[in-house]
Amino acid sequence: MALVELVMPKMGESIMEATILSWLKKPGDKIEQDESVLEVATDKVDTEVPSTHAGVLKEILAKEGDVVKVGKPIAIISTESDAVTTSEPKKDQPKPASPETKKEEQVVSQPVNGNGSAHHASDFKSASRFYSPLVKNIAKEENIAVAELETIPGTGQEGRVTKKDILAYLENRKLGKGIQTAQAYKAPQGVPVSISGGDEIIQMDRMRKMIAERMVDSKRISPHVTSFVEADVTNIVFWRNKMKGEFQKRYNEALTFTPIFIEALVQAIKDLPMINIQVDGDRIIKKKDINIGMAVALPSGNLIVPVIKNADQYSLTGLAKVVNDLASRARDNKLKADELSGGTYTISNVGSFGNVMGTPIIVQPQVGIMAVGAIQKKPAVLETPYGDVIAIRHKMFLSHSYDHRVVDGSLGGSFVRRVADYLEKFDADRAL
Repeated sequence: MALVELVMPKMGESIMEATILSWLKKPGDKIEQDESVLEVATDKVDTEVPSTHAGVLKEILAKEGDVVKVGKPIAIISTESDAVTTSEPKKDQPKPASPETKKEEQVVSQPVNGNGSAHHASDFKSASRFYSPLVKNIAKEENIAVAELETIPGTGQEGRVTKKDILAYLENRKLGKGIQTAQAYKAPQGVPVSISGGDEIIQMDRMRKMIAERMVDSKRISPHVTSFVEADVTNIVFWRNKMKGEFQKRYNEALTFTPIFIEALVQAIKDLPMINIQVDGDRIIKKKDINIGMAVALPSGNLIVPVIKNADQYSLTGLAKVVNDLASRARDNKLKADELSGGTYTISNVGSFGNVMGTPIIVQPQVGIMAVGAIQKKPAVLETPYGDVIAIRHKMFLSHSYDHRVVDGSLGGSFVRRVADYLEKFDADRAL
């Protein structure tokens, strides 16, 4: 018999930690290899963690609600194999701290306000953004209330406050600059609401809080500008109506408009690659890969954005398959964390809700997002060799929101026009 550690697995390049939502097994339960043992949440997706070995769950090392770094042990499994010799950690003998851990502990223990007392009364449930355990500990030790912590600008991923940020803030506060910093980055306060006896109070779930935070951050970071173009997509409508039956029969999948829109988007990005960029301080990062995020509405009403990596390498059929797969698994909460990261441009199909156009909010750190509206029949003037005629055509609005820090109206407007051009030139005689 051997004891092995179940560690928090790596769930994507940008995922460094995860929060334990619930344990699906309890100590003493028998576990099969690859059987789900617990549910965890990252800042991108909720997912289940499978067991790496078959055996019996001997001990749980991390409680529900704990934030655990990738690679850290979360449970001990007793196996019948002698091949693994990992010993059970002794509870009365703490593990030796790494140099980095010791350094972090020293940082936490340095009082700035002079009283040297630890404060553990901060309620982070009211926080509007995520804070790592280290930042929380520093805030408690230095008597930084949540309201004050919210004023600290974050330089980490998606605006998170890092150890460097909070230590710099403490240094400024020591020098008498803390009040100025807090005023410059005052957290937005909601307008007080009145509640009557017949009103229903609905607590935001974790995903809705995360969406709210990201939308506010994006508006704060990027000056949004939106350009609109109306495209004639008659050829696309006729082609899809002609091919959807054959596609369903051949691949047992539905043929939607979304992969056609994404194909046109990719072609336009190739023509105008400066829309496929990101901003890092005063540097512009021109992305090599074209990774298209597509907004998917969930049954809960929330929105999630899986990413098609290297979308320019797919055929239209390949795009149709990956779109269907990602959308289906998104609604079933079966996406992997890595499938929600790395996007360089995003598309949102507001037409699926019956909307003719929209002004979407940019997904940071991208600089552009396109909304495609509902396709409608409209009378239109067509030029023919025999003069102008009025005909019924299928029209659709494209809305392009872009970051005006780095994308001017010329590029932003030209890009959405280029996408429309590719849609209007779609070959109605194209084969699958």
